[in-house]
Formats: sequence, C-alpha cells, structure tokens
Amino acid sequence: MAKHQTVVDEEEEAPIHGDILEAILTHVPLIDLVPACHVSTSWKGAVFSSLRHLNPVKPWLIVHAQSTRYPYTTTSHAYDPRSHVWVDIEQPSIKYVSTLRSSHSNLLYMQSPFRFVFSSDPLQLTWHRAVAPMVWRPDPIVALVGERVVIAGGACDFGDDPLAVETYDLKTRAWDTCDDMPAILKDSCASTWLSVAVDKLKMYVMEKCSGATHSFDPITKTWQGPYDLRPDQNVFSSIIGFVNDRMFVVGLVGEAENVKSVKMWEVKGEMLDMKTEVSEMPKELVAKLIGQSPRVTSIGMNSVGNFVFLHNPSDPAEVIVCEVQNGASFCSWGSVGNAVVDDGSRIVKNLVYTCANVGLGELHQALRSGDRRFTIKEEME
Repeated sequence: MAKHQTVVDEEEEAPIHGDILEAILTHVPLIDLVPACHVSTSWKGAVFSSLRHLNPVKPWLIVHAQSTRYPYTTTSHAYDPRSHVWVDIEQPSIKYVSTLRSSHSNLLYMQSPFRFVFSSDPLQLTWHRAVAPMVWRPDPIVALVGERVVIAGGACDFGDDPLAVETYDLKTRAWDTCDDMPAILKDSCASTWLSVAVDKLKMYVMEKCSGATHSFDPITKTWQGPYDLRPDQNVFSSIIGFVNDRMFVVGLVGEAENVKSVKMWEVKGEMLDMKTEVSEMPKELVAKLIGQSPRVTSIGMNSVGNFVFLHNPSDPAEVIVCEVQNGASFCSWGSVGNAVVDDGSRIVKNLVYTCANVGLGELHQALRSGDRRFTIKEEME
C-alpha cells in the first residue's frame, strides 16, 4: 500500500512539460504569459513555441475613453482577439491638452492653439510634445508617415487657408509647410468627411461619400490623384485602410437610413485602378453594427496586420472583427461587445480607437515602466 502511494505521489508531482504544456498555454491569456516566461527556461521556451505554432499573437484593439469633464481623465481598454478577452490597462491618465483624437489606426493626438502632442507606440508609453503648427485647425486629418507627422485641412474658412498642409519632422522637431490639399476637397477637407490610411511612404485621403482619393508624399510635399476608389455605385459611404500592406476599401451599400450590406474590396494596381471584392459582412453582424442608430452616415475602421476592426460611432456597443486569411481569399467575421460602453447610457465619455501589434515584448516593456498594470475584465453578461 505504501509503495503504491509513493508511485501516486510521484505521478502527481511530475512536472508539466513538452507538448502538454504548450497545449495548455494556448488557453492562457497573453498578459498571463508574461509571468509564465519567468518560471523556468523550459517554460519560457514552451511559451514562445505555443505562440509561434499553436495560438499566435494577434493585434489588439485599444479603446481610449476620455471624460468630457474636468479633470478629463482618460482610461484605456484593449480587446485581445487571441484570448477573446478585454483587458483593463491601468496607467497614469493622459495629461490633458485638448480632446483626444485619432485619424487612423495607430496614432493618438491632442492639439490646442499652443501645443501638439501625439503618440504612435502600441501602448502609448511615449508621448511627443511639440509647439502647435502655424495654422490653427479645429478638425484636421493627422497621420504619421515614416518620420513625419502630416496635419492637413480642417482649418476655419476665415483667416486661415482651409486646405493648408504642414509636416512635423520627428528628427528636427520642426514644422514645414507643403502644397495645399487639392482644391476639389475644399468643401470636405475635415476629418469628419475624410478617411485616412498610410503606408511606409504616403498618406491616402478618401472622400467618404464619393470615394475620390488622393495621395500625399511628405518627402516631395506633393499630392497626386484623384483616384476613383468607389467600388460600387450602390456604395454611399466608404473608408480605407491597409491589411497586410495592401489597401482595402470597406463600403456601406444602400442608404444611410437603410444599410443593406457592408462589403470589403482589395485595391490593386499602382494607379489604384483595380478593385476586387474580398468579402461581405454577414447580415446578422450588419444588424449589430447598426445597433439602434436610425441612420448610419459612416463607420470607423482600424486595421493592422490581417485584422480589421469596425465600429459605429453613433452606437458603439458592438465591435465587428474581421480576420483576413490566406492572402485575401477568406475572411473570418465575428463580433464582440464593447466593454467600454455602459449599457445604460450607450455612450460613455469620448471614445477613441487605435489598434496595434502587442506581443510579449511590448507587455514586458510596459510592465518595466512601473506604472502599467493589465487586468482581464470580467466578461459581460
């Protein structure tokens, strides 16, 4: 009997390792894999092997909620599609300069007549502070292209040029003037009417209603276009973004009061003249995207890697998630309740969306800063 008990004890105390450990780690949220790396060398290897082969890291959607009242406290919350959990990011509140905003997927900024601050790293560990650009703009488009921040349009029609463009060089920390935005955009040169996307070299600006698109090169300071990116005459509003370094268009089909479908196209060709339909959002997800809005004039889009996150600014209770797989031959659609939205009031605070590749390296760096904590949010009923 004693001998049998000893065998049982040894079996119970046997360490977990190899394929079994890696399989278990696939079910562990990414933020909990950080301490797992410090258990032992074999555990660290198992963590990286699990992430590499079984359940890879996926981009996070980050929702920043800024209070509309003094002291304008800002909180950040992230959705991790790898673990299917919302994560509360406990950090010092972003020092208020003005209303927090974002023009495209990974850039946060605030601007006042005297100051311009922005952050582009995944978890906003670093904020760059600069003097305000020469032209005051209440509603500009802002994008980071390489080492330059581009700020364009959005100026008041009286006094300042509404089409003015300036760039801020991160190396010299100086503003420079550029060619104005195309004159055809004079009546729609604000972020309200435009969709913005960037690649490594250029900024692309699409007029949501018409699909007319222009590109801007911050090196030569020149504009090109227009290109017609409206993929279908039945599309009444469209937005652009990059998925795996390829431009995609997401279009609302029908009318603002009656959205019939939401489709996605890939844009091909150097002159942006080829548009191939990639996927159509399932009907039940279209209903979730619309929510309780009586009309939808446009939607918000954040994209990084092969993930696209869509939301309805007028009813942000649901986030639509699309994973583009096998190049662009297959799209996996899903949705998740927006954990930042209070079901009672529907919208809480000023909500700003970014998305970024967040892996163990970024989490290690954030935790080393000493002022960040990550906590899994309890699942909503």
